[in-house]
Amino acid sequence: MIIKQPLFVYNFTMKKATKKEIEELKALFIERYDDATTELNYKNAYELLIAVILSAQCTDKRVNLITPALFEKYPTPKALSKAHIEDVKEIIKSCSFFNNKAKNIIEMAKKVVELYNGEIPLNEKDLMTLEGVGQKTANVVMIEYTGANLMAVDTHVFRVSHRLGLSSDKTAIKTEATLAKIFKTNLHSLHQGMVLFGRYVCKAKNPKCDECFATAYCKTKESFKV
Repeated sequence: MIIKQPLFVYNFTMKKATKKEIEELKALFIERYDDATTELNYKNAYELLIAVILSAQCTDKRVNLITPALFEKYPTPKALSKAHIEDVKEIIKSCSFFNNKAKNIIEMAKKVVELYNGEIPLNEKDLMTLEGVGQKTANVVMIEYTGANLMAVDTHVFRVSHRLGLSSDKTAIKTEATLAKIFKTNLHSLHQGMVLFGRYVCKAKNPKCDECFATAYCKTKESFKV
């Protein structure tokens, strides 16, 4: 995951999925991943938001190792808003881009206290006013915490959607819009499913094609390795 939307630029030509294939793929993903949830550990919206911010270009496994100590010391937005940045950096230093993330989560907490009475706002527009929160991060929080009918595109979703011919867009934002348009409903399940599918089966390198339920729909496994 990333804090702001990434720009993926590739020169490639790919056969697009047909309307029939799109509907079949949608049904397959919902069948397998309807109950899927994030692998980030959290107890409330505050913890989820921080975990998602920290997961930018960092594995969920690493984030889950970091957050227990962080949440123990700063259990609320108010507590984190008063934190010394060096103390936060020390706790999250094994996370990628920890300097910037430490600054962002403290500033995020300050704004939550000042503008939202210490409660994490649960709508996309307000979430995006917080430091470290772009459209994808906001959508991930809404998808996971409220089951919102939204799509979010990380590297896994981006890769899977292109390999299956669901999108030929060159940015995450445009890919998100395309997926929302073609799928329309069950976007929260499809997002979670595509993340897990890309993470464990349709991997960037050495995809597990022998374990794949979507082999018949694959347009490329070699030329798109983001």
